[in-house]
Amino acid sequence: MQVTAQQIRTWLADVPDPEIPVISLVELGVIRDVRQVDAQWEVDVSPTYSGCPATSVIAQTIREALAEHGVSVAVNQTLSPPWTTDWISQSGREKLEAYGIAPPRAAGGPERCPRCHSADLERLSQFGSTPCKAQWRCRTCLEPFEYFKCL
Repeated sequence: MQVTAQQIRTWLADVPDPEIPVISLVELGVIRDVRQVDAQWEVDVSPTYSGCPATSVIAQTIREALAEHGVSVAVNQTLSPPWTTDWISQSGREKLEAYGIAPPRAAGGPERCPRCHSADLERLSQFGSTPCKAQWRCRTCLEPFEYFKCL
């Protein structure tokens, strides 16, 4: 079988983010480019922020996932342009909310509680379990939840 860039993207669509396993690296928008240079496949990855501790795990996971298909790949970190939450796919946003993480939006905070869908919310902390998320609480159901900050 002749491997194509599209086939590699399809395989990568099954690779979960190590910090949010319900969303794939493709849905998260961190897979920037897949190309063949001479006989070597290369995948460019933009971390969600430049100090992301999961960067090396993501690169290793990509290499392992593609090795299962007989593909050797070089994984390159790409910081420019910087990753933005605009790159999260619609299916990724829906999966985040179903998982209990409010998806990002341009207005600066979550629109609604991912559990009960109330709009009566309060921010508890600008930082959540990772620097790309903030901690919020719903005043209706009283449940805390994370919000994926706009970057």
